[in-house]
Amino acid sequence: MEPAASAFSHPAFFYRDDAEYLDSTVSFVRDGLAAGEPVAVAVPGERMALLHNALGPLADGVHFTDMARAGRNPGRIIPGVLAAFADAQPAGPVRIVAEPVWPGRTPLEYPACVQHEALVNAAFDGRRATILCLYDASRLGPQALGDACVTHPVLIEGGRRRTSAHYAPELAVASYNVPLAEPRFAASYTFDDERLRAARQFAVRAADALGLAGPRLDDLALAVAELTTNSVLHGGGSGVVRVWAEHGHVACEVRDGGRLVDPLAGSRLPPPGRPGGRGLLMVHQLADLVRTHTGSAGTAIRCYLTLNPPAPA
Repeated sequence: MEPAASAFSHPAFFYRDDAEYLDSTVSFVRDGLAAGEPVAVAVPGERMALLHNALGPLADGVHFTDMARAGRNPGRIIPGVLAAFADAQPAGPVRIVAEPVWPGRTPLEYPACVQHEALVNAAFDGRRATILCLYDASRLGPQALGDACVTHPVLIEGGRRRTSAHYAPELAVASYNVPLAEPRFAASYTFDDERLRAARQFAVRAADALGLAGPRLDDLALAVAELTTNSVLHGGGSGVVRVWAEHGHVACEVRDGGRLVDPLAGSRLPPPGRPGGRGLLMVHQLADLVRTHTGSAGTAIRCYLTLNPPAPA
């Protein structure tokens, strides 16, 4: 289905039923294994079981990841799923089957999913890898399929392969970089370099009152510490932290006057030898979802922690 990669390839495959799904993905995996390429599959659990069974003994040579767990926060997928697998392999092409956008995604998660798909192109530019992204064309709506045409240079549908006439990943990133919806009520605290500890304590108290408990409070405290410190160092020296409840989550936002210029910040490790640059990456690992808006007026980074989180991946 997909030739061995001499450079990065990122097609979107629109499937409509299990037979079509299996026919193409099994062929893609088998061709990769036959060529001696490392192969990974990162799809939601039920799809993972379906493909595992269809591969039979060949499944033992494939690295499987439940995307619904490891990639619930789309900001984790590049560093924690895709790059983590590719970087662990010897030099040479790799193949990855990925399904980051599935029908169970929430409207809250969806904008971050589109931005993730767009950023994959920059994150893997020049690498010998093929990431085949799956889209359930029978259950996903027109918006999701249309956005896939913007974030993928090649489309595969009905056994036919074509170049996407709408491919524009930078436009996809910009289109979803919109002001975040305002909460009906949020507790807020203004901080500067002398009130970083107080800001963290404020956020923990507010989250505790909303029902966040145990290790999740520790996660929130660490995320707030990273974000507020970044605001002081790079966002004008001060900012505002806000905490509220939203759709089964505790939401925590840090807003400052800086501008986030690297769209891949938090999605990749900084170059060796460069100090810092890991704070937002850590926030993505701690939170169940991260949403960001940045512009000339400043930057807001909003992290969500579920009140009843899923079992660890």
